[in-house]
Amino acid sequence: NEYTLSTGFDVSTASFVDSFDVSDQEIYPSAVQFNTDGTKMFVTGTQGDDVNEYTLSTGFDVSTASFVDSFDISGQQQYPHAVQFNNDGTKMFVTGSGSGVGEDVKDAVNEYTLSTGFDVSTASFVDSFDYSSQEYNARALAFNNDGTKMFVVGTGSDAVNEYTLSTGFDVSTASFVDSYDLNDGDPDGLAFNADGTKMFVTDLDAGGNDDDVSEYTLSTGFDVSTASFVGSLDVSSQDEGPSEVQFNTDGTKMFVLGYMNDNVYEY
Repeated sequence: NEYTLSTGFDVSTASFVDSFDVSDQEIYPSAVQFNTDGTKMFVTGTQGDDVNEYTLSTGFDVSTASFVDSFDISGQQQYPHAVQFNNDGTKMFVTGSGSGVGEDVKDAVNEYTLSTGFDVSTASFVDSFDYSSQEYNARALAFNNDGTKMFVVGTGSDAVNEYTLSTGFDVSTASFVDSYDLNDGDPDGLAFNADGTKMFVTDLDAGGNDDDVSEYTLSTGFDVSTASFVGSLDVSSQDEGPSEVQFNTDGTKMFVLGYMNDNVYEY
C-alpha cells in the first residue's frame, strides 16, 4: 500500500493512495525495499525463499511497478523476513527465521554482493552474522546511512536490537550494543528517517487489534536507548497483517507491505 504524508515522517498525517499486488511472485510477503530514487522495488517472503525485483516507471509510485526477476536465497535462508541494501545497491542483506538447506544460518543476517547495483540477478553470498544471543525470530532489519549501525527486530525479544559495525555494511564486523523494548507482541517491520531521530515499527497481529505503524522519536539519532513512543497509524482498512514499512527519501510517502492481501500499499 502507498500513502502520502502531508508532513514528512509524521504518520498521523498519512492518507492512503493505492496498492500493487505481488501475489504472482509471493503469497506470504514479509519485506519490501526500494532503491534511492524509487525506480526499483524489492519484495521477499516466506513462500518463495527469494528476493523479487520490480521496476517502477515512476519513482515511488507502486501503480507503475512491473516484475523483472528474482534471486534464490534458499541456500542461506528458508523463511526470509527482511531485505536491505547499502546506498549504491552493491550489497544486499537478508534475514529471517529458519535455517537454510545444509546451512546453520538461522538467526543470522546474510550478506551478498551485487556486481551490478540493485540487480539481484548479479548477487552472490558473502558471509553472515549470528545474532542468536539477542533474537531468535527476526522479522525486520535496518541500517544507518553509512552502515556502521545495524538494527534487528523480532518476535523472540519484542525489542529493537542495536549493533555497531566497525566496517560499514560488513556484517562480519558487527557487535551488539543495546536494545529497546517495544512491549509489542508481534513486531514485524522497521524503518528510520534519514538522521535516525524517528523510528517506525509495524505490528503484524494478523486479524487482531494492533494492525498499525507505530512512531517513536530518538533524542540521539540511531541510538535506540533514547527512543520514546509518539503515536500510531491504524492500517487495518487496507490490511490486517502489516509486515513491513518503508518511506521515500523525504518521508512524504510511506509503503506498507500487507501479509494478508499480498499487496504493497502506498500512503
